[in-house]
Amino acid sequence: MDGLLGNPALARLLELTLAKAEGIEDVRANPVTGSVLVRHDRGLAPRAVARIVTGAVLPVAQHTADHQPAPRVALPDGPKPRPAAPRTTARRLFAVGAGAALLAGCGKACLTLLAQPLVSIGLAAAATAAVVRNAWRRSAQRHPRDPQGHHVSPLRQLIGPYKRQAGQAALLSVLCQTFETFLYMSATSGLLLLLRGENAALTALGIVGTGTQLAFLAGATALASLAVVGLGYAAGIAWRNLGQTIEHDWRTRTYAQVQRLSPADLEGERTSRVTSVLTEDIGQIGAFFTRAPHEAMQLVTSVALLVPAFLLLAPRLAWVAFAPIPLMTWLSFRYHERAVTDHVRSGERRARMGSRITDTLQATTTVKASCTEEYETDLMTEQSAAHRAGNRGSDRSAVTQDQIMRGTTMAALPLTMMLGGRAVLSGSLSVTKLSPLLDLPGQALWRLSRFGAVTDQYQHTVTAVERVQRLHALPVEPHTEGIPLPRQRIRGGIALDRVSYAYPGRPRVLDEVSIDFPAGQVTAIVGPTGAGKTTIAKLLMRFRHPDLGRILLDGTDVRDLALRDVRRAIGYVPQEPFLFDATIADNIRYGTPDAGDDQLVAAARTAGAHSFIAALPEGYATRVGERGVALSGGQRQRIALARTILGDPPVVLLDEATSAVDNETEAVIQHALRTFGRNRTMIVIAHRLTTVRTADRIHVLDYGGVVSEQGTHDELVLQGGLYATLWKLQAGEDGADPAERLWPVPAFIPAGRHPR
Repeated sequence: MDGLLGNPALARLLELTLAKAEGIEDVRANPVTGSVLVRHDRGLAPRAVARIVTGAVLPVAQHTADHQPAPRVALPDGPKPRPAAPRTTARRLFAVGAGAALLAGCGKACLTLLAQPLVSIGLAAAATAAVVRNAWRRSAQRHPRDPQGHHVSPLRQLIGPYKRQAGQAALLSVLCQTFETFLYMSATSGLLLLLRGENAALTALGIVGTGTQLAFLAGATALASLAVVGLGYAAGIAWRNLGQTIEHDWRTRTYAQVQRLSPADLEGERTSRVTSVLTEDIGQIGAFFTRAPHEAMQLVTSVALLVPAFLLLAPRLAWVAFAPIPLMTWLSFRYHERAVTDHVRSGERRARMGSRITDTLQATTTVKASCTEEYETDLMTEQSAAHRAGNRGSDRSAVTQDQIMRGTTMAALPLTMMLGGRAVLSGSLSVTKLSPLLDLPGQALWRLSRFGAVTDQYQHTVTAVERVQRLHALPVEPHTEGIPLPRQRIRGGIALDRVSYAYPGRPRVLDEVSIDFPAGQVTAIVGPTGAGKTTIAKLLMRFRHPDLGRILLDGTDVRDLALRDVRRAIGYVPQEPFLFDATIADNIRYGTPDAGDDQLVAAARTAGAHSFIAALPEGYATRVGERGVALSGGQRQRIALARTILGDPPVVLLDEATSAVDNETEAVIQHALRTFGRNRTMIVIAHRLTTVRTADRIHVLDYGGVVSEQGTHDELVLQGGLYATLWKLQAGEDGADPAERLWPVPAFIPAGRHPR
């Protein structure tokens, strides 16, 4: 959408407007690329989504036009800004024409004026400052603000805590370049000494004789060479250490941020995208500091040495050396502005490829069973080809810009040689003074030619920092807030008090649900798929929060209690347990790292897992593989149950914990729960009614998130309602088809209800 380009305020307003629309789950409007990413309810047709987006864009655009008549400012990482208005273009053409006429009319006078050293330096400095100031104004619009409202550059954010370390590395780079410049000058002086005899400057210092002076210069050159090597090594180590430190600190901080994110926010981010940020993007930040700042400091030092050298040796030639600097700076920033969008899009394409690779590797059995290996290969080939094609333009632009800058820098050398040579022939300049002037500009301009590569690296780093900051901008869970909840004081009584909840952009999945979970009793929740059973589990664990109503733990609203204490009080066993790529012992100890071996084995025995673990060649030291692939589903479930038992929580929450296991494993788990669950609050969410038959209380949750029945198993069967009908179906009575011995799917789902 062209209207978003360079307009972050409009992008933010559009996000807020679309987020309120029914059926829209998430919106990302990018003022850099002009794209709008909309995640919506699967029930919405594409045309309906298009109508919603169009309906939101038009009033937002009108509002912006009415209240923000000022022209947009193009962001440095966006596409080319819009063409200037006719009046602005006319003014620029007039200015160019007037300047050309002025030069044509008084060309000799202008050249004479430029020959004045202070004038040439002043003009070069003013032009460079104007370019930098203009580019900074454009780029500052996309940088975050500090608490005082000032824009903060990404580089400043990165170096901020490490100013001393960065200062030491910068000093080493400056000294290295200074000695390198002296090295070239001493070598040139030695050649002149052989051609013209004694050096007057060395003679004035008391070093007399051509041989003596040559030996002195040779020694000075050797010392300078050693200094360049030593300082270069020290500078390289210093910058690399700084890069590794920044990379380590940002990775640990970002990973800690990811760990503190709420599950709801983390579910909105692709796993591959988060992984890419933690590895590739933060790695790019560290790699930037290993080389780019060193080259930048050498460039600054070269230019800083070039200015006094020309002013002292040949002030009338200064303009030749300084003329390319504004042009080089403009070219660098120009490329910087054009490259940002390419880098952003390249990162998005890379993230999509990573996401697909992760999905297919985790779904190996599905791919094999579907015989879609060639399809996946072809799909990845297409995505990789699109990524390659998308990068060709940016690569071509980078190479072109680098060579243009290199050619511009080299153009100053023959001009210096020609004008300096004419000055030598006329007698106004000595060869001794001209010789170093042929070396110094070459060094400075060669460094300047590398500025394009440094800028490219910097732009990649800026893009990486922005992706990292996006994760840091997400809200975190309040782990340190709330009333402390000592475990020994927990009785375990839980209640849902008129709780309502709806997933973003969807109708309510729970509607004023009230359920009591008495302390020390087994309470079950059963119901069809999509009735909201798992949602209740998420609310109890505070993975999500009710829109209305309260969840009480021993009579206290859980939102007033310390989050970590609430979660430690509830042992959660999900339907699909997750095992880490570690040993069985490590997986059982996860969350209780200080547990001893005896406690570990006791927990495994209670969970019915010790017998199969002991039968393994390495026993508890057996590695289970990624996500526990080396074990069966029932074995993984029993290890997950042992993990919960080892934690000894006063409340146990089982979310379909036996739905994916065989009857034998279910019997083992049921026995373990009866043993472990004595005098504990047990909350069992189940699909199989045999799992909850012995529960003290059963609540039947129907579509729409309402409790339709409640009671014991025998009471519900005698009532002859929905539970009784479903029990007969699952028990195989009345000639029911075994394939239907599950919760029946109704002929229709009530309007507006979405299974979850």
